[in-house]
Amino acid sequence: MKLKKGTVIWFFGLSGSGKTTLAEGLHKKLLNKGFLTRRLDGDLLRKSLNADLGFDENDRKENIRRAAEISKLFSEIGVITICSFITPKEDLRNLVKEIIGKETVIDIYVNCPIETCIRRDVKGLYKKALNKEISNFTGIDSVFEFPQNFSFIVNTEQESIEHSINTIAHFLEIDQN
Repeated sequence: MKLKKGTVIWFFGLSGSGKTTLAEGLHKKLLNKGFLTRRLDGDLLRKSLNADLGFDENDRKENIRRAAEISKLFSEIGVITICSFITPKEDLRNLVKEIIGKETVIDIYVNCPIETCIRRDVKGLYKKALNKEISNFTGIDSVFEFPQNFSFIVNTEQESIEHSINTIAHFLEIDQN
């Protein structure tokens, strides 16, 4: 699949699966190859544009809707946008494609078992969720639906980050550009 101007690459998966790390690595790789690219991350948007949103179903949907709308704006001016959002449900992933245009979105499932994500617990959120200090946490007391449709999958439990980034780059055919 040849990467084109205006493509939106949407990484999704559980917290701690490696979405942000993969997005950062791919972003650097694309910049080094001369691509115009921008990265959008769920944590960063929740500290700024989406700071007014919580984690109930409606707010999660609004969080994704806003991110998709921003991505669409970048896409329309030719920027390759690399997004990393949990996007836990199939209807949210479909909403992203509906807003941006399914022909423009490359959605990459970052597959990692919850046990591994809990062990990693980079932000300490699983510990808080398991101790009932926070609620509606995806994978603990809020569902993550296994994806039915996606463009590509990486398994960050079995593959190194570098290997995953290289397989994504190969899939996107960026080394041939």
